[in-house]
Amino acid sequence: MTIRNLCLAVTLLATSSLALAAPMKKEEMLVPPPGARHYTISSTAAKSGDIWSWTLPDGRIAYRESINLRGWITEEQSIVTPGPDGRPAKVEVRGYTDQGEATEDYSVDGAGLARWKTTVDEGSAPAAARLYASYGGPWLAMENDIAALVKAGPAGVDLLPAGHASLSLGKTTVIEGPGGPKTVRLAYVNGYGFAPNAVWLDENNRYFGSAGVISLMPAGYEAAGPVLKKIQEATSAEMVKATAHAFLSPANRTPTLVDHVLMFDSVAGKYVPDRAVLIADGKIARVAPGGTIRATKSTTVIDGKGRTLLPGLWDSHQHVGNDGYGLLQNVATGMTNFRSPGSSIDDAHEVDRQRAAGDIVAPEGKYSVIIDRKGPLAAQVAITVSSADEAIAAVRRIKAAGLWGAKFYTSMNPEWIAPAAAEAHRLGLHVHGHVPAGMRPLDAVRAGYDEVTHINFIMMQAMPQEVVDKANTAARLEGPARYAKDVDLDSPAMKAFYAELAKRGTIVDPTLSVFEPMMTSDGSAISADYAAYAKVAPPSVVRGWRSSGYPLFGGLTRDDFRKSFAKMVGLVGRLHQAGVRIVAGTDGYGLELVRELELYRQAGLTNAQALQTATIVPARMVGMDDRFGSIAPGKTANVILVEGDVSKDLGNLRHVRTVFEDGYRLDADALRKASGLTGMPE
Repeated sequence: MTIRNLCLAVTLLATSSLALAAPMKKEEMLVPPPGARHYTISSTAAKSGDIWSWTLPDGRIAYRESINLRGWITEEQSIVTPGPDGRPAKVEVRGYTDQGEATEDYSVDGAGLARWKTTVDEGSAPAAARLYASYGGPWLAMENDIAALVKAGPAGVDLLPAGHASLSLGKTTVIEGPGGPKTVRLAYVNGYGFAPNAVWLDENNRYFGSAGVISLMPAGYEAAGPVLKKIQEATSAEMVKATAHAFLSPANRTPTLVDHVLMFDSVAGKYVPDRAVLIADGKIARVAPGGTIRATKSTTVIDGKGRTLLPGLWDSHQHVGNDGYGLLQNVATGMTNFRSPGSSIDDAHEVDRQRAAGDIVAPEGKYSVIIDRKGPLAAQVAITVSSADEAIAAVRRIKAAGLWGAKFYTSMNPEWIAPAAAEAHRLGLHVHGHVPAGMRPLDAVRAGYDEVTHINFIMMQAMPQEVVDKANTAARLEGPARYAKDVDLDSPAMKAFYAELAKRGTIVDPTLSVFEPMMTSDGSAISADYAAYAKVAPPSVVRGWRSSGYPLFGGLTRDDFRKSFAKMVGLVGRLHQAGVRIVAGTDGYGLELVRELELYRQAGLTNAQALQTATIVPARMVGMDDRFGSIAPGKTANVILVEGDVSKDLGNLRHVRTVFEDGYRLDADALRKASGLTGMPE
């Protein structure tokens, strides 16, 4: 749930004598005393949570975190015992998050041996001068890590269970708060993620807060979050600019001939052996039988034997923000295009500006903006509204910004959807989104949805009314988790549902790869989304990929959840069989895209049909198929070359050798290295 869950060190799996305590209930947790330090977790749309910290009578430091993020609940506490060097000598985390039980223990014994145990790993190692990076716990507890990194200086510190981290100091700025002007300093933490992670320090170089789509700020300083976000994004943009200029040099845009290669024809839905493809001036110049195109002296020739050439991949559920490092990694993994189902207008414009200037290496795509009802459950980065008229005004604002679509969210009043969707269609905008509480997907489609995002909202068609009525809370997952296993996907009612979606031309963006780890994982292995990247990602990231799954409830077992997920996979297959268009999206890093396609194969799509959901189908959806989505003369050269025969194994899509983005010939090894990956995934 917190940034720390994405930025933590990989485990050294080992036997440990440290036993986990039983899960702690909310009513058993510590209560912050008057005068406790108070931080809030918020976005521009709504406040989502609180964190308090105070010193206990025995000198230990307590943290208490309470979050309700659109119905995803976190209630946890941490007690930290400082060691002689100021670093934590003991950490006790208790409670639960939307990802499961939060119990975690770390301690150092008298002999200097460190032991840790979480819900997903356990181990031991000499503590020495190493810093333990917690698997979870309240976000604010990261201030202990920051203090250790500031003290260590540029050399940084080694981490437990693995890894190395350091902190670099940046410029200062002045913000306004309850006490008047305050000076804060930008700093970057290296070693906890794929890219440097921005944090803000106070005038004494102690942790002040974190800014982003969701910000952690001292109470009273919430308005500073968006201000600091813009400053750190501008700084990060300067950091990636030199890298972009190196990749996007004229030397990488000379003509290229890929010869004797297996080529995927996305329009015909078939693989064509022994083809020659000439790329020149940013376009696909010729496609011909292998060996029939003569290369000039200025042409780079790539031997395609044993490789597959494909249209660049599309992620149709990639929330694109002003993150040059993340966008670079998207390209490194073969994603040349995207559809963002929820970006801020400012971020969309800034990314497009930087891309046009050649200051970032990024996919090209289209953006939607989220519209949600104002309130505590509103979506992050949403334009929040309080009436149908305001919803219509929000639609007009999206159109005026030159963006592509309007995405409605789960807290919208169902009565506002039809008039807002009608206005969106009048203006030529695409309409899609989550299904608002109280509506079923067919209701949303009849009210004007062109597309429904997430397979759980499609499954809402068969859910009990009490689940549908609370779909803007955790019921949107818990309902399908409980009831989907018993849904008859071939009932007359469900078949009629599929048929109407197909007749109306409705598109579905399933994001199965989001639900697989939540519903099937038990913490014993890294999710299939990320397993292939475990040896090439930072240790801190890999450890965060271990998840014990969504918390079980109501007497259900993990096997029940797995059966329900299997029905979700089957539902995608039924939709496809009925003629409903499917577009592949991840709602994640983008690394999950190949797994999404593998799940479509499990659903019954052929290899070629699954691949079409990430090539020609999304290109047609956004109206860019005249330039992208297939390999044909005259089209923009957004193409990827991968090792191996993709027709035999979609997993070979992870083995990207060369990416052509706007005709630039980009070495995938160099792209991976620049984006935080140490090599080609398995």
